[in-house]
Amino acid sequence: MALTIASKLKDSAEWYYNEAECGRAIRDFCASTGTPRDAIFFTTKLMSNNGYSAAKAALRTSLKKCGLDYIDLYLIHSPIGGPQKRADSWKAAVEGKAEGLVRSIGVSNYGVRHLQEMVDAGVELPAINQIDLHPFMTRTDIVDFCKKHQIALEAWAPLVRSLRFRHPMIVGLAKKYNKDPAHILLRYSLQKGFIPLPKSSSKTRIESNLQVFDFELTEQEIAELDALDEYLVTDWDPTNTP
Repeated sequence: MALTIASKLKDSAEWYYNEAECGRAIRDFCASTGTPRDAIFFTTKLMSNNGYSAAKAALRTSLKKCGLDYIDLYLIHSPIGGPQKRADSWKAAVEGKAEGLVRSIGVSNYGVRHLQEMVDAGVELPAINQIDLHPFMTRTDIVDFCKKHQIALEAWAPLVRSLRFRHPMIVGLAKKYNKDPAHILLRYSLQKGFIPLPKSSSKTRIESNLQVFDFELTEQEIAELDALDEYLVTDWDPTNTP
């Protein structure tokens, strides 16, 4: 059984209460197909910033729950809790990486002020900032900051939760390229240099989401999509948390 691109990245979180299930699925898949563990990229996240000791314990609990030898990417799920709690959680993540519990570390839903704290503190910077990012939420300030500091950007709702599939521009581009609205949004994300994380419970849709490498949007079309920004929050937005 060939390993598809869609199978390689699994995004979980303490808050999703599915770490055990994701880990079991990865172990079973690797065992049944002969796929090496390092062919799968498993992400999970710290739920709450409750201090250094709590963060270290949570990381170890996540690793135990998933039943894997290591976590590929561990994220601080949000900046909620204040500067000191954020710093404590990050210290725990950095130590977890040094101990080999995780391969890489990052943050989620961090705004410029939270990232600037890390720069000012002189700590190791996150490999990734995973945020709500799409044509209707362009977050140019966060994107520019992350690019300046070589922090990759993951878009956790690249399909805008289907809220704008019927937008005239999305529909028009879908017709032009003979694609679905989802393909246009994913192609936008890829051409912007983001890592899109489309979510679906449908095998057919998951497979369809891979059909984005046989066309390319023009620079003008990307600019027109950027202009659709309306600060559309698809779930939650703690990027302005103090």
